[in-house]
Order: sequence, then structure tokens, then C-alpha cells
Amino acid sequence: MRVGIIGATGYGGAELLRLLNQHPHVQDIILYSSSKEGMNIQESYPHLSEIYNKELQSINIDSVKEEVDTVFLATPPGVSSEWAGKIAEAGCQVIDLSGDLRLEDPSVYEAWYKREAAPSSLIQKAVYGLPEWNREWIKSAKIISNPGCYPTATLLGLAPLVKSDLIEFDSIIVDAKSGTSGAGRSPSAITHYSEMNENFKIYQINQHKHVPEIEQLLHQWNKKVSTITFQPHLVPMVRGIMATIYVKARKKTTEQELRELYREAYRHERFVRVRPDGQYPATKEVYGSNYCDIGLTYDERTGRITIVSVIDNVVKGASGQAIQNFNIMNGFEEGTGLKLVPMYP
Repeated sequence: MRVGIIGATGYGGAELLRLLNQHPHVQDIILYSSSKEGMNIQESYPHLSEIYNKELQSINIDSVKEEVDTVFLATPPGVSSEWAGKIAEAGCQVIDLSGDLRLEDPSVYEAWYKREAAPSSLIQKAVYGLPEWNREWIKSAKIISNPGCYPTATLLGLAPLVKSDLIEFDSIIVDAKSGTSGAGRSPSAITHYSEMNENFKIYQINQHKHVPEIEQLLHQWNKKVSTITFQPHLVPMVRGIMATIYVKARKKTTEQELRELYREAYRHERFVRVRPDGQYPATKEVYGSNYCDIGLTYDERTGRITIVSVIDNVVKGASGQAIQNFNIMNGFEEGTGLKLVPMYP
């Protein structure tokens, strides 16, 4: 197949190029840009010079439909809403890594993203690409809305409990930490080395745009869920997300019962690994891979369940999951091009 990437100069786009380069079913990759056409990718990423030595192309729908079968939109919010519909109408598959197509209600998008939403007709055509729970819809989709990084870690961590109706739904608290690559490549005060090195920051208190995305899917799984408490932090590392999730059990349970629930839920999922008793994952243990590792425990004294969910935010939280969706859409084995052993240390 021939694939195109719009937004290749960002971290997500560069990671897509790295991973798709060794995908056995990808014959050609074309990089497009709305602002840097004519530039060679090695000007931004010298390490990619051996795998791509062509100039970035301008986005022309007539050319795109002749050149590629699938387009990955690794663009900031606001760009995908402009291009996704046009590309899909031209006959290409679309996998959107931005948040433009994730929220079903345009007014919710506009309230959290502070910009105009995509047309409702386009949003309705997009399938939310969380493979472990939406696989059947992904198989026949033409437009995929790839989940955000925080939602991926959080939703995979919560799904078995929410779907099984085992918790008090007003008790969900998500305490999440991310590496700085999640903020993108454009420099800012919050990710400046002098600000972030040897520092630990809370940010966007009660305002993070991934909150409604998480709540939307939890509500679809169980109508009893309405709102959650979600708070992100930045830690002085480049890659990785750890979501530590606290919930109150509805009735007395045991850690063994909970672990069996998770093992059964993810028994056939190649990219979700449930840790054994007494083990809790660290971000370094999924670094550079498409895995989500989950550990959990139950405190009999307080009746609270604690779930620890970790991912690499650039892979399973973005580009790797996008390729996982690409594989499902096209009938390829789901792990094709993603059989990456985590880098450690």
C-alpha cells in the first residue's frame, strides 16, 4: 500500500515515518505539509535521512488521491477538520491523530478546545480507534479518530471495571503524569529545559481537553458514568505516561478477583499486558513499544481499587496505535510493523 503523512515534522509524524518504514505492507510513503512544502524531512530530523530523502509535498486533493491509499493526519487541532473530509471523499482512508473528530458533540469540542468544531456530518463518520474495545467498528471504517495519549492509558485501565459495573461511578480519580514530548515539538515556557529539568509540574487543572474524550467513552460503556476527576502533570522525561487511577469498589472484593477480571478482559489482546500479583509497571518498561502495561491492587481497609496503566505516549498513545488501526482497517495481522520490544534501560 501507499501511505501519506500530513504533519510529518511533528513528533507524531516523525514516529509514523519511522514505524511505517519497516511495515511489510507499505510500499511507499509520501510526506505532505501545509506550511513547509519543499523542505526535506532531514532538515528537521537528520536521523531519518536514510529512510526518506524526498521533499515534503504540498497538499493537493487531486494529487493525494492518485498517490496514496491511506492518509495519516498528524496535525494540530483545527487542521484535520479542514482536510479529513476532503481526503475521505477522494477515496482515501483517513486516520486522524488530532482531537478534531473525537468528540461527538461539536459544542463540547468548542468549549474545551476553544476553536470551531468540524462539521457534524464528518464527526459522525469517524470511528473512535481504541482497538481493544472498538475493533469491529474499525474493520469497516473509512475515517478513524485516533485516541489521545492520556485517554488511551486511562480508558484501557478503567474499561474492565466500568463495563462490569463494579465501582462507585462518582469516585473515579485519575492522577496522570506525562513526558514532555506530549506537548509537541514547538518550544514553550512549560517545556523549556530550565523550567522542566529537575522539576515536576501540575498543569491545566480541571481544564485538560482530554477530559471530555475520556468521559464520553466511559459513558458509552456504562450510562452511570457522568464525570471524572482527571489531573495531568509533566515530569522531566521525554516519553511515557503513567495513569494512576483510584476508584471505590461497590462491594467487597479481592485482588485475585480483580486481576482475573482484567486477565480475562485482555486475554486475547497482544498489546495489553496485565501484571501478576505484586508487580506494578513503570514507563521505562514500555518505552518505544506499542504496549499498555497494567497493574492493580485492592485496599481492603479503604475499599479502594488502584490501577496503574503505562504507555509510551508517542507509540501506543499516538503513532503506534494509528498503525494498529491501519492494520485492522486493511485486514493485516494487528501487530504488523509493531513487534517492538521495549527499550530498557
